[in-house]
Amino acid sequence: MSEDCDDARRRVLQGGSLMLAGLAAQARAAPGSGRAAGAVGATQVVCLIRYQIDPYQRDAFRDYAQAWGEVIPRCGGALIGYFLPLEGTNDVAWALIGFDSLASYEAYRRRLRSDPAAQDNFARARAKRFILREERSFIEGVSGTLGRPRTSAERR
Repeated sequence: MSEDCDDARRRVLQGGSLMLAGLAAQARAAPGSGRAAGAVGATQVVCLIRYQIDPYQRDAFRDYAQAWGEVIPRCGGALIGYFLPLEGTNDVAWALIGFDSLASYEAYRRRLRSDPAAQDNFARARAKRFILREERSFIEGVSGTLGRPRTSAERR
């Protein structure tokens, strides 16, 4: 049992590292912003969506998240990823979507409202009711904290 918990914790930590690596990549190279690639800490807005989901409809949420994989980039968002709970709380999921600015986020929202695949995905979520609550926060990376390599002690 303890080994199973350790494996699960390791997967959670690896997922967190992947999420941070994605944020770092977004911060370094914000397309169309005129900022140089490699400029760690370049200001970019990340929309963090926190979902409260029905834990018994986890697969329905997974399908919903996967459907955004094509829609979000087509509408102008830089999809960092969707994340399902692995261990601990079983009814909270997240999405991270990068934008050059809040203005580019607003333009993205306008395009999303008129995209047929987006409308279908929203309608499916309403019909199946697997999303119980949704919250949006807008965050930016802190220079010097994103994409830092692990030390040798952390690699054990």
